[in-house]
Amino acid sequence: MSDPSVQHQQARPAVPVLHEQRLDEVLGAAPERGRARYRPRRVGMVWRSKVFRAGAVIVALVLCGLVILALVREQTGPEGFLVGLGLAVLPVPLLMAAFRWLDRVEPGPWRNLIFSFAWGACAAALVAIIANSFATRWIATATADPASADTLGATVIAPVVEESAKAAAVLLIFLFRRREFSGVVDGVVVAGFTATGFAFTENILYLGNAFGEDQLSGSSGFASVTAGTFFVRIVMSPFAHPLFTVLTGLGFGFAAVSARRHRARRIALPLLGLLLAMGLHALWNGSSSFGPYGFYAVYGIVMVPAFGLVTWLAIWSRQRELRTLAAELPAYAAAGWLTPAEPSALSSMRARGMARDLARHWQPDRTRGRAAARAVAEYESFATSLAGLRRRARHGAVGPDFGARERELLHHLWQRREVAAPALAHAALLTARPGAHHGRPLPTPYGTADGHANGYAYGTGYGPGYGPGHTPGNGQTQGQTHGPAPGPAPGYGPGYGHTQEHTPGYAPGAYPPPQPYGSAPHSHRRPPS
Repeated sequence: MSDPSVQHQQARPAVPVLHEQRLDEVLGAAPERGRARYRPRRVGMVWRSKVFRAGAVIVALVLCGLVILALVREQTGPEGFLVGLGLAVLPVPLLMAAFRWLDRVEPGPWRNLIFSFAWGACAAALVAIIANSFATRWIATATADPASADTLGATVIAPVVEESAKAAAVLLIFLFRRREFSGVVDGVVVAGFTATGFAFTENILYLGNAFGEDQLSGSSGFASVTAGTFFVRIVMSPFAHPLFTVLTGLGFGFAAVSARRHRARRIALPLLGLLLAMGLHALWNGSSSFGPYGFYAVYGIVMVPAFGLVTWLAIWSRQRELRTLAAELPAYAAAGWLTPAEPSALSSMRARGMARDLARHWQPDRTRGRAAARAVAEYESFATSLAGLRRRARHGAVGPDFGARERELLHHLWQRREVAAPALAHAALLTARPGAHHGRPLPTPYGTADGHANGYAYGTGYGPGYGPGHTPGNGQTQGQTHGPAPGPAPGYGPGYGHTQEHTPGYAPGAYPPPQPYGSAPHSHRRPPS
């Protein structure tokens, strides 16, 4: 039997090198740990604390929420406010669920989404109410024509003010949560949550005012102003504000995947998205001035096709993330960080969900099952981030911290692979093409009660035990690496030499050396039985 102390001392695999790019150029000149200089903490820099900044943001949003609550309640009255609140909340769960579904491949943290919704519902709505009211009054005073002032304010002032206020949330996350804003889908989701919060507050105001008008006129039923406002804003166009702001989010998303050397493009794309959002918003607000059928014409000719186009683009971007997993992760499987079956399983939403369910049901109780499913979900998320990071690195869209970020993600994967790798391998077999198993039985999860693993080895699909290749029943694996050993890489651990070591979950000899981009990794070949 192998010594457990020897097992824990097993060196992790080396990180595959990017094609035609030296590691020292990517990482820069990093000082050795012993030569790193100590930087004393600055006294009095309270605002540098993350806790202080987070508390300041929360307090500011709460204050904005209280002010907007008082303003809306003053305009609608207590009864109108309650009616508007009850009707305006109806589309919110559906919109949030739709945007969260788009974000399933690489789910963003909820704190960003909650911040976006709160910014739209509180800060952006407060800025819009104050700025729009001030601008409309100023135009009415200057032109002495209140009717024209309302039309001009709705078609010119409101789109500029509202879209700028909503875009501020996307900009803040893009600047201060850059690691969590990695592509087009992130821009769509953040913008969608921001616009959903803004539309929620605005719908309370409109529906509450409509109910007040019905109370004064005595109208009720389907002929009431409240019913008409509900049909137009909640039934026909709940996606209006999200559609406008998603254009801004697309601009930031494309900027996130652009090369860092294209600074003009990274600035122009968000501005272009913001201008498109303002233009579409102005067209939507001004549709009522185009005649009796102007609203329906703009709705059918512009809004519905634009909504379909943006939806298709968002879904295409989501599928592109899955294709990125299938293209980038085989390099890490060839280097030994992943098993050969994991890239195909991680690039399939069906296999990912099945892996979480398998990990949950394989545990003896619910508590361990939930923990195992959460570990698999985190493993899938980190693997997705790793594939996206490597893709952006090949296109020159990452900074000098690429190496540190890559090692951090690999560290998170390594911590969870004992639970996640068997579940993903099992899900890959279950979701493979019919006949791919050739009549072989499916593997047994984690091993039997006496500690001996049965069935396939999860590294290659053959032999007992968890490591690749035929191994004894106790799961001990032996491997000898083959191929040249590249030069040492700073901070990446040992190179690929001739070694023979024991490890409970990884056999270095079972994996070929990493392949550069443009060549087919050996992990696609099925090993002989």
